[in-house]
Amino acid sequence: MTLEILTPEKKLYSGEVYGVQLPGIHGLFEVLDKHAPMVSALGKGNVKILKDKKETENYTIQSGFVEILNNKATVLVEGAVAV
Repeated sequence: MTLEILTPEKKLYSGEVYGVQLPGIHGLFEVLDKHAPMVSALGKGNVKILKDKKETENYTIQSGFVEILNNKATVLVEGAVAV
């Protein structure tokens, strides 16, 4: 699936991934390839990009939203810092 992580200032990440773990406002959840369409609010926490089964990349965020549509995850965040 395609993942884009955007802040008001810049694009933090764009590329093909295996999945992504996100900090929802009621707990952590994971989105994998061919996930059903959805929109969710995000809370403070860690975004873990699953590039493949072994390689990951992490960002800490303050808040945001995610939209999953047509095998593309668009994550809009504030206060993102690479870990």
